[in-house]
Amino acid sequence: MALLEGPSVRLRPPEARDLEGIFAWYNDAELVAPYDRFAVDTFDEFVRSVEEARSAPVALGPRFVVETRASPEVVGVVGHYRPHPVLEFVDVWYVLGKPAARGRGYGREAVGLLTDHLFATETLERVGATCDVENVPSYRLLEGLGFRREGTLRSALYHHGRWHDVHVYGITRAERPPARPPG
Repeated sequence: MALLEGPSVRLRPPEARDLEGIFAWYNDAELVAPYDRFAVDTFDEFVRSVEEARSAPVALGPRFVVETRASPEVVGVVGHYRPHPVLEFVDVWYVLGKPAARGRGYGREAVGLLTDHLFATETLERVGATCDVENVPSYRLLEGLGFRREGTLRSALYHHGRWHDVHVYGITRAERPPARPPG
């Protein structure tokens, strides 16, 4: 798997030394809340999902850790998956697990690097993403990268005791400017 570098962050495949910290993020209700489902996995299940993500297009496990170039501290994870068996696109997802890293542009840079990588290495014409309609930082991140809101799925995600609406975003190859080399 590739190493992707931007001005502030580097994306690399998860390594064994990263897994306990990422697993803790996944199982921290305060971190996951209020915008996503929360379900505690076992560490073994989590490790299997990371291993599966290396080769299975539908796998939901993290495909890259996000580390800062300045420190190399792991601050988040990003991934992608094929959400539909017939439609030919992938959805990207992202979690900045270190709250102190939020609002600093790391997430936007990481998702931009991942999107550019997907367009450069896959025969895709569209990359998508979804987010809870209440997750303003998430949809601002997507819109800042040129993703367009394509619609809203009503009552599509159940978490924290109620149904939530989900925005659907997408960007096409033609809408995404070519990636610039890191520098």
